[in-house]
Amino acid sequence: MQLHVILPAESPATDIHELAALAQEAERLGYDGIWLPDHLLPPGPYGPEKYGGVYEPLTALAYLAAVTRRVTLGTSVLILPLRDPLLVARQAATLARVSSGRFVLGVGAGWEEYEFDAAGADFATRGARTTSALRLIRQLHERGGGPYEDAFHSFDERAVFQPVPEHPVPFLIGGNSNAALRRTAQVGDWWQGVGLSPREFAGHRARLRELSGGREIRAGARIGWDDDGRDAGKTREEVGEEVEAWRAVEADHLAVWFGSPEGGGFRRRMRALAEAMGHRDRA
Repeated sequence: MQLHVILPAESPATDIHELAALAQEAERLGYDGIWLPDHLLPPGPYGPEKYGGVYEPLTALAYLAAVTRRVTLGTSVLILPLRDPLLVARQAATLARVSSGRFVLGVGAGWEEYEFDAAGADFATRGARTTSALRLIRQLHERGGGPYEDAFHSFDERAVFQPVPEHPVPFLIGGNSNAALRRTAQVGDWWQGVGLSPREFAGHRARLRELSGGREIRAGARIGWDDDGRDAGKTREEVGEEVEAWRAVEADHLAVWFGSPEGGGFRRRMRALAEAMGHRDRA
């Protein structure tokens, strides 16, 4: 099971250079991936309680790609129906190119209706438009242009798309709903559950295998360890046991958010878990 890090992009006080330093340290400590969250225009302040994603994640990941060499880079998750899929296709292909194929496009359909209203996007059709956008992006990454037509997008054979990535960018679908599982089975390469117990995850994964007809999909989850917040008092050993519980249900990856970077807490906990898991410092 791979261990990944959700970087702390919840506060405008966190400098982008601090995120880069944390990404580099995660790589050095043997973590396999780093992820950034996304909210476009939330109806309230950014913060760990509800809204993450102070830095536009695709732009920020391009910077992080330049200062790392090995880790997977991804969004967990980009609210895809708030964006033009043609632009996201170009951004994703560019990120794949500048990161030497390390980028994973993690997406969700979104849940905050206020953001959809502000962006002039239809909240009711967000699920269908998410699936449509992923199909469109995959076509552009595989074929480099048109023709293409569905209920939301249409262009003919004159359309040219570049840069075509060496390999189509993998799609991660986030969410626990039946709709998210169906979308993963149809167009996803990875799936990431949020707020699930290992036992609940195992049930969702079994359902995903049924829906996908056994097609290989990398299934994982997100957890948090913040000894200054909701997980107060959790020890390194207890978190290590929690990680082992996820390993026991055969999660392919586990992404961990280590809380606020204030006072060095994020870095301290990230180091502690790496030590507990027996990771070797790759400095």
